[in-house]
Amino acid sequence: MKRLRLYSVTLLVVFICVWEWLGSTMSELVLPTPSVVFPLLWTGLSTGYFTPHIVQTGLEVLLGLLIGSTFGVVMGILMAEIQWLGRVLSPYIIASQAVPKLALAPLFVLWFGFGMTSKVVITGLICFFPLLETTMSAIRHTNTDKQNLFRVLQASRWQTLIHLKIPEGIPSIMSGFRIAVILALVGAVVGEFIGANKGLGALIIASQGMMDTPLMFAVLILLTLFGMLLYGLVNLVEKRLLKKYLYRGEKNGE
Repeated sequence: MKRLRLYSVTLLVVFICVWEWLGSTMSELVLPTPSVVFPLLWTGLSTGYFTPHIVQTGLEVLLGLLIGSTFGVVMGILMAEIQWLGRVLSPYIIASQAVPKLALAPLFVLWFGFGMTSKVVITGLICFFPLLETTMSAIRHTNTDKQNLFRVLQASRWQTLIHLKIPEGIPSIMSGFRIAVILALVGAVVGEFIGANKGLGALIIASQGMMDTPLMFAVLILLTLFGMLLYGLVNLVEKRLLKKYLYRGEKNGE
């Protein structure tokens, strides 16, 4: 494990060195060097320049993720448990996902305004489908032998769902959540591209208008770190949930 971490850090150092070398051969407008970008990033963080933009984008991501994921999980469970509902809604859900969200973003801005609401709606819609698909698949493909055991024990449909299907489906559901977390960040930034005066996406558009490429790179690094943080938090939650339910399953098995 230590060796793998060493390899990872070494690769990062090599990447930064290559970036510095390439940047030194080009104009700062095309490719600013790390020696320019990182001090700018640190200055923006230490002075609080980036803070309102980080908070704005963070709120949009978290609210959109919460709303989209909740609806995705609930609809996934309903469509898996109620077969006719799944057959009726599936064509419409697939059709809604076939429309690029970037094409819908201007409409959402027109309908919901330039504030946070339009970005939250875009983010929620992008997060919805991965959770719906993975939840529905997880509930439908629960171990048949375990379901038969619950029937023998005369467990109700609700008890089977709560104590078997959902716990068994946690790995699949969390894999969809990991995808949704990254897509949530993309959705919020895309929404800010279309119309916003605050947020990391709006800051990228502003830096483009000012021809300030170092600022653009600094914001891109912030977005990367934000996405990695969210992904790591989801992994941590997944480990806790798996540990809890696996321990409970082993305890019950004993």
